[in-house]
Amino acid sequence: MPVVNFHIVREACSAEQCDRLLKSASQLYSEVLSSPMERVRAFVTLRNADECAVAGDTVSNNQLHAPFFEFIVLKGRSLDERQQLMTGFTSLLVEVLGVAPGLVRGRCIRVHPQDWCIGGMGADSLREQEIAARTAAQGAGQ
Repeated sequence: MPVVNFHIVREACSAEQCDRLLKSASQLYSEVLSSPMERVRAFVTLRNADECAVAGDTVSNNQLHAPFFEFIVLKGRSLDERQQLMTGFTSLLVEVLGVAPGLVRGRCIRVHPQDWCIGGMGADSLREQEIAARTAAQGAGQ
């Protein structure tokens, strides 16, 4: 379920930087949420500098590259986990792109499990199935 999207000015991010950002963000998500890597999704949305404005002017004019990120977690994740992700994604942008921390903005979107689907099935139903399967496996192992 973990999904993060970084909105970045195209001219400020090389292919190598995008690759590093995606891989590092995926690793961070997996570690903080103890989520299997195969569930993690990370995206970079590139925008031209004349399509973004910071401080009232386009980035093509003022050169104030200010990345923005959004990430999604299922409702019930702790404040500590959400803050670790906010801090971690900000730090990655600072490290990978060399932007000032004060220019980075981010947002956490909490979604109710019944409002999220995986393979067309509600996350609430999948969660129930996973819990039942673990319980059955633990019972069989005794």
